[in-house]
Amino acid sequence: MNIIIVGCGKVGYTLAQELNEEGHDITLIDTNESKLDKALSVLDVQAVAGNGTTFRTQLEAGIKDSDLLIAVTGKDEINLLCCLIAKKSGNCNTIARIRNPEYYEETEYLREELGLSLAINPEKACADSIAKLIELPSALDVTTFAKGRINLVQVQVPHGSPIHHMTVYEYSTKIHGNTLICAIEREHEVVIPDGNTLICSGDKLYIIIPTSEIHHLLSKIGIKAKPIKSVMIIGGGTIAYYLASKLSEEHLQVKIIEQNFDRCQRLSELLPHTMIINGDASDRQLLLEEGIDDTDAFISLTNLDEENMVLSLFANKVSNAKKVTKVDKVSFEEVIDDMPIGTIACPKNITAKSILQYVRAYQNSFGSNIETLYRMLDDRVEALEFHIRQESKVTNTPLMNLKLKKNLLVCAIIRNKTIITPGGKDELMKDDTVIIVTTNKGLTDIKDILA
Repeated sequence: MNIIIVGCGKVGYTLAQELNEEGHDITLIDTNESKLDKALSVLDVQAVAGNGTTFRTQLEAGIKDSDLLIAVTGKDEINLLCCLIAKKSGNCNTIARIRNPEYYEETEYLREELGLSLAINPEKACADSIAKLIELPSALDVTTFAKGRINLVQVQVPHGSPIHHMTVYEYSTKIHGNTLICAIEREHEVVIPDGNTLICSGDKLYIIIPTSEIHHLLSKIGIKAKPIKSVMIIGGGTIAYYLASKLSEEHLQVKIIEQNFDRCQRLSELLPHTMIINGDASDRQLLLEEGIDDTDAFISLTNLDEENMVLSLFANKVSNAKKVTKVDKVSFEEVIDDMPIGTIACPKNITAKSILQYVRAYQNSFGSNIETLYRMLDDRVEALEFHIRQESKVTNTPLMNLKLKKNLLVCAIIRNKTIITPGGKDELMKDDTVIIVTTNKGLTDIKDILA
């Protein structure tokens, strides 16, 4: 596909990198030539220095022959105008990043009037992701498939767990037959398991499981956590606003600590059921006075990665709270992974994944459609949700008789709203929804699972 990306900031660059790796032809537009030069020195893309809201610049970037324009500049108004011009001049699909809560509340209207294919709000997407972790405190990460009926849950096997030194087959027969372990991370190595793979304490398991059975499973494998009732949020930005709004609806006690007085006043108006504290969260005494040692969850959302990590390290030292740490520049992953700062929340990655999911679904090959794409384990593993629209070489044949690619697992089949944990005798059928987990990149059709 020919794709134009307007805005070469953190999100734009990440998108260009991801989509370029997928084999798409990318053209970047930005008024900052130094940002474009940096991208050109690393990525195999084209670039146009100019204002993405002008027809001349879009024409130079090739809007007439483009399939998609993605506008991810720092200003919502510019993003919307870019998409409007692209739609009128090139009649291509358009995606806009919309961050302002007032605009985002009118997303449906804007999509209809401006012809937007997708409107993505990084802060709201990040807040929704954190809210899932609050709802399920024992999990390190939660991703939803099949319109909420199935979750991909990341958990760590605790010491003394009954599944320590069990094989995956023993786990499925003795612990929970209606779930499937689809990936295991051990000391930064990734394993797509088979029945003989051994589970050890300390392993991070990625488990496909129906939503209603998560708590029961966690209890059986020895993961215990009390429900979260109180949440301390550091930083009163847009993510904090969205998150506090969502948590307040669930009747949780939410406290936000924000240094800017004017922002505190604004939050007090927007969030009447949330306690807003005007203060510097780097003040150790303030955190102790506000109950960091007694809170159930600690969410660090300032604009400084280093501050967020230090605050989460302090929270880890003085409390047993569930920790989520916002990190925008996810470099040195192997270092960050070993730090006791809880789950990493990265808005730019969440945005890139959402847009990449749309792009891959849009350019789906004949017969199938990727409904959902989720990358995990530093992008080494992909979980894909396919909807089988017609019969092919993979349908109506027992899975045991299909020659599947190595390091690929068929994790779940949804048929007529029934969730099937697949075995060797199960078959894929037309109209099934199928969850695939694999280390193979670039799958665009269900037939791509075959070797």
